[in-house]
Amino acid sequence: MPLHLLKLCVGAESIQDLEEWIVEKRAEKAARGEAVETFHTTRMVPTRTGELLDGGSLYWVIKGETACRQALVDIRPFVDSDGIRRCRLILDPVVHRVEPRPHRPFQGWRYLQPKEAPADLGAGGAAPVLPEEMRRELRSLGLI
Repeated sequence: MPLHLLKLCVGAESIQDLEEWIVEKRAEKAARGEAVETFHTTRMVPTRTGELLDGGSLYWVIKGETACRQALVDIRPFVDSDGIRRCRLILDPVVHRVEPRPHRPFQGWRYLQPKEAPADLGAGGAAPVLPEEMRRELRSLGLI
């Protein structure tokens, strides 16, 4: 059974913002002739890599809501130029919107059990896909 990670998406204002950043970074890498991979670098190395790579995803918290996910492809520990251990979470570039859930800020990442993970939007009777800005406004008004 897969295990997931939950992480704040610092700097992103919306899911679209994250998607545009991914496209931009991939284009920059291609232009430089580098391997075109989507990754997130973190300080801590997950210890449960087998479970994470068995179909797990990185769930992103954007503006106080768990909003989307990217499938985990690989986990690569490394030591940076300052001698600090770090980890690259290699991600599928496709961003899947999930049923939004409020979430408070936290540091680092958290493990997320499959039963606690929000469903993809539009899958298995989950809420219909609305434009993100409209959905946030309706939620702030208490209408959804």
